Amino acid sequence: MINGIEIYKSKTGETQVEVRFEHDTVWLNLNQIAQLFGRDKSVISRHLSAVFRDNELDRHSVVAKNATTALDGKTYQVDFYNLDAILSVGYRVNSKQGTQFRIWATQRLRDYLVEGISINKDRLQELEKIVEVISKTTIDQTHDLAEAKGLLHILNHYTKSFILLNQFDSASLPLQNLNGVVTYQIEYDEAVQAIEILKSELIQKNEATPLFGNQKDKSFEGILRSILQTFDGNYLYPTIEEQSAHLLYFVIKNHPFSDGNKRIGAFLFVWFLEKNSHLLKHNGERKINDNALTALALLVAQSNPEDKELMIRLICNLILNT
Repeated sequence: MINGIEIYKSKTGETQVEVRFEHDTVWLNLNQIAQLFGRDKSVISRHLSAVFRDNELDRHSVVAKNATTALDGKTYQVDFYNLDAILSVGYRVNSKQGTQFRIWATQRLRDYLVEGISINKDRLQELEKIVEVISKTTIDQTHDLAEAKGLLHILNHYTKSFILLNQFDSASLPLQNLNGVVTYQIEYDEAVQAIEILKSELIQKNEATPLFGNQKDKSFEGILRSILQTFDGNYLYPTIEEQSAHLLYFVIKNHPFSDGNKRIGAFLFVWFLEKNSHLLKHNGERKINDNALTALALLVAQSNPEDKELMIRLICNLILNT
């Protein structure tokens, strides 16, 4: 469990904010967020309301009440907002301070994690490798905060599930309690048709060219065959998590299309999970939100081929533990 309070200082030294570290994330109240981004409290409050109104974040998941002593000496219950909420506001106000804070908070969360948790050497090496892959990911500055939030979502959820696992075997995340009921078997013709519909929609929005989704060769069909291969009458990848993880990985890494491999891989990943009634949590939320999925696609694209099994385990555990 991460617990502590630190002072965040901007590079110029003009901004100093007391930051609370608790429950594996950071927390700021409304006044502190306003101070961090150099905006009026009313502006921050309006943006937070929009975040919750648009269902970008679930208020109950990102807001916590903490007892705070005011200047009058009295103690009040004050709303504190976690890193997901803070970054959402930073993205909306287009604050450069948000980027600096994200970098600082990520590093400090990692430091707390490494310093404060007693786990065996194999677990620590696995976690360090995930952090290393994330740290090497190049993020376009235009979407920096949105995709950074996705990366932090992955890191946060991955490390939570990672720490809670009691059994760990020789530097590998165990794939336990996966869903073995694959109710939908992905079909080549149906997948191609779904990609064509996606292509048409994106072209209408001027978000794709005619090259999008054009198959370079027979490799896409080969990817689907490899996912569905069997041995002695049983799937080689017998669970929904494993099939969806390999689908995402192979489409992104094998580049079967002339253009749009990351987007198509992410689309098919969601499409396959939905077909198997495995896309949503029990409360109706998506297991992996759009920002996290974008970041996950970037991680896969920029990962080394020798890290394939690590990426597959990461994807499976994200589906399983979110």
